[in-house]
Amino acid sequence: MNCCSPHLNPDRWLSAIVALLASLVLASPANAGPTCHGQFMNPITDICWSCMFPLTIGSTPIISDGEPDIDNPSSPVCFCSNPPRIGVAIGFWEPVRLVDVTRTPFCMVGLGGLAIDPGIDVPRGAQIGHDAQTRNSFYQVHWYANPILSWLQVLLDFPCLEQGSLDLAYLTEVDPLWADDELAAILNPEAVLFANVVAQAACAADCVVASAGMPLASLFWCAGCQGSIYPMTGHVTAHVGDVQASVLLAERMTAMMHRQLTTFDGAGTQGLCGYYPLPIMDKTHYKLQMAYPVPNTQKLSGQCCQPYGRTTMLWGSGKAFPVSGEDFAYQIFRKRSCCAGAY
Repeated sequence: MNCCSPHLNPDRWLSAIVALLASLVLASPANAGPTCHGQFMNPITDICWSCMFPLTIGSTPIISDGEPDIDNPSSPVCFCSNPPRIGVAIGFWEPVRLVDVTRTPFCMVGLGGLAIDPGIDVPRGAQIGHDAQTRNSFYQVHWYANPILSWLQVLLDFPCLEQGSLDLAYLTEVDPLWADDELAAILNPEAVLFANVVAQAACAADCVVASAGMPLASLFWCAGCQGSIYPMTGHVTAHVGDVQASVLLAERMTAMMHRQLTTFDGAGTQGLCGYYPLPIMDKTHYKLQMAYPVPNTQKLSGQCCQPYGRTTMLWGSGKAFPVSGEDFAYQIFRKRSCCAGAY
């Protein structure tokens, strides 16, 4: 998959690493397990295509459809130096990733509920109640490269789309850091700076702002109303609801992929001529839509995609239910600024 440049392809080498680690898994026979539920996403009925908007040229919106946006490059004319070409600055939100959040190890929610039993002992999902009001939980997460517009071949001549097909890129089951908060500090040692009351209290402001529009990029350690981005593990210390916990882990997974330099950014003036590494995720460049168990294609307040950090209390109502509605899949939309014509 060519997500960044002809020479730097992080999703491909990450897929190779995961394939090496999970070779036993992928070689095992797959069967639909009684505790594994999911479905393949129907691109016609299960995706809210208005999430791609606003579509802008320069800073001028062409189509908005009520969706929130971030600042775009001010000039409609752009220039790229390698090779030197002039183009038009286009902005849109591209559906590029799919995330599973599951209680059952190796349950591929986004692949139709495909269950694989490799015989590897890894932590299962769990919810633990400490009293009537306090609960924590743990989930496994899968990260797919899913450039829908590319594999659907919707816009064949549009140079701004990430190329490739649906590809399983990362499984937390083969990552020893995902189930251990202390080991996870190897990749994000700054987590200790935000493990205090003051830092977490600041996330309340992020919650309010994200619920009204877009989150605060400056509060990068916050996941808004869902909690904290840190630690980047599968442990949710404040499990309010299944939707809230699964959204939090989808956001953490995005941040972890940025930290590992396996997902790149493409927004703003810096992204006009190609993708660039951003070790600390800018959460204002992402929004998500639930694809399973209930495809969230119905608009609420004019929107069916949710910016990172927005409260799940309204749009998440009725989206989780016992047995087949306790695992989740989310389609991720990433902001793309592109100098069309500069390729």
